[in-house]
Amino acid sequence: MTKHILTMAAMLIASLVLAALAAWGAGALWFQLPAGDLPRKLALLVWAAISVAALVFLWRRSWLAPSVWLVLLIVLMAWWSTIQPSHERLWADDVARMVTGKVDGSIVTLDQVRNFDWRSDTDYTGRWEPRQYDLDQLRTVDVALSYWMGPAIAHTLVSFGFADGRYLTFSIEIRKERGESFDALAGFFKRYETVLIAADERDILRVRTNVRDEDMWLYRLKMPPEMMRSLFLAYLDEGEQLKRAPRFYNTLIGNCTTIIYQMARRIQPGLPLDWRLLASGYLDRYLYDLGALQGQGDFATLRQHAHITARARAAGQAADFSARIRR
Repeated sequence: MTKHILTMAAMLIASLVLAALAAWGAGALWFQLPAGDLPRKLALLVWAAISVAALVFLWRRSWLAPSVWLVLLIVLMAWWSTIQPSHERLWADDVARMVTGKVDGSIVTLDQVRNFDWRSDTDYTGRWEPRQYDLDQLRTVDVALSYWMGPAIAHTLVSFGFADGRYLTFSIEIRKERGESFDALAGFFKRYETVLIAADERDILRVRTNVRDEDMWLYRLKMPPEMMRSLFLAYLDEGEQLKRAPRFYNTLIGNCTTIIYQMARRIQPGLPLDWRLLASGYLDRYLYDLGALQGQGDFATLRQHAHITARARAAGQAADFSARIRR
């Protein structure tokens, strides 16, 4: 009896593993097979049929079909390993350049700061500017959460404020090719590279609230000056790494929030792991529980004050956009 239970448990585990790998293979074929829709659909149909046959014959204790499926899986994984990230694609204009910087004492010189004027998502004036910032004048760090697909998922941006009233925002994003749009499922299957963008708030926050109709919250972080500086420099290091070696974006483990967490943990190793790092829409609650948010009152009060969508839309293209969204 015990042997029978163990055998059934082993069969069940093997079936779940087979089903999971079959689902992965289907995604890999659909999102990466260099062919049109019809060949991809035929490849998926064949893969699904072989996977179902392997599962059925696995339970019949016949090993030919599962063995054929396993060989095909190995071939599929070998092909998958040949898909490498690249800097050489026809990129969308807003992610065409990647920021890097040079540090001389407290002065940081950035080579590519985005400062677009957006009229719509397809109508804009593109500008990439060299800029200098004095880290001795760094005063604040804010985190922005921008929602576009429900309460659980948000895009995370980090904005650094300086004594002269300027704000510089860093955003880790998918590097879209021209005509491409974000698909969360495709983000699991090497569909997008990762890019680090440094931008003026009037560009990168306003395009989300005023052009793409996203809903945004902006929180001030409690952070000592030395940690602000370290986080800023961590972004520059991230940019250098990406420039040296392109990297694929991953919806689950290599996204805009998890990469920030990895950088922050290099500065403060004790930061705890939490499910809200994956469900990024709840990142503000995670930060509140850590005591990392400035302001008085409970979380609901802080969240109410942090909601800047209406203020951003009212500010429009005003030159003092950053000041207006913080009033």
